[in-house]
Amino acid sequence: MNEYRTHNCGELNEENINQEVRLSGWVQKVRNLGGMVFIDLRDQYGITQIVVSSEELQNKVKDITTESSICVSGKVVERASKNPNLSTGNIEINANNIEVLGKCKNILPFEINTDQEVREDLRLEYRFLDLRNEKLHNNILLRSKVLKTLRDKMDELGFAEIQTPILANSSPEGARDFLVPSRLHPGEFYALPQAPQQFKQLLMVGGFDKYFQIAPCFRDEDPRADRAPGEFYQLDFEMAYSTQEDVFKVLEDVVP
Repeated sequence: MNEYRTHNCGELNEENINQEVRLSGWVQKVRNLGGMVFIDLRDQYGITQIVVSSEELQNKVKDITTESSICVSGKVVERASKNPNLSTGNIEINANNIEVLGKCKNILPFEINTDQEVREDLRLEYRFLDLRNEKLHNNILLRSKVLKTLRDKMDELGFAEIQTPILANSSPEGARDFLVPSRLHPGEFYALPQAPQQFKQLLMVGGFDKYFQIAPCFRDEDPRADRAPGEFYQLDFEMAYSTQEDVFKVLEDVVP
């Protein structure tokens, strides 16, 4: 790959034994057993155990803190005590070089992967740490996969993805508009779209046969259980020369 890693922290296995590799990630845990130091190195893809046996390297990492970012070079060896709960649980890295890329403070405002409740205002203040939480991290990755699945299916069905304007004139629907002041025209305002309704109908009149968009919608209303206050995304599509049954057929294919 590059100077920071040849593999990620979730892909090494027994087939890689005796290979020289380089990994980068965040320190999940450090266990100092006196003559040997073990580091659990984490990235988006998994966790790999690092073994630090040389005295020189142990001195280098003795002040290393959890959630610090490090780069590790070393040889893949078979793990003596295997961990069946990890995809990399049969191997470990015997480190020959460790570089600290970003040192974290000794005391974090909250633990990253814990079931303990953390105040929402504190989580938002340190959002970059909150996003490292496995559950939250996986939720965001799942959202990415859902959007990709929708796009792939709509493309398969012959729909063209077209982005409609965000700043436009007001077209009142069921809620209040979010307004954006115009810099060039004092006293005038743009409105954020509550839905791309008018734009997608213009596309049909303009001769586009099948349109879709994973559209951001902005509504100045109280929050609901199924959406964030004021902002949410929805799958919008429009079809020319179609019947109600044609629309139902697309919906049934996209959301089986």
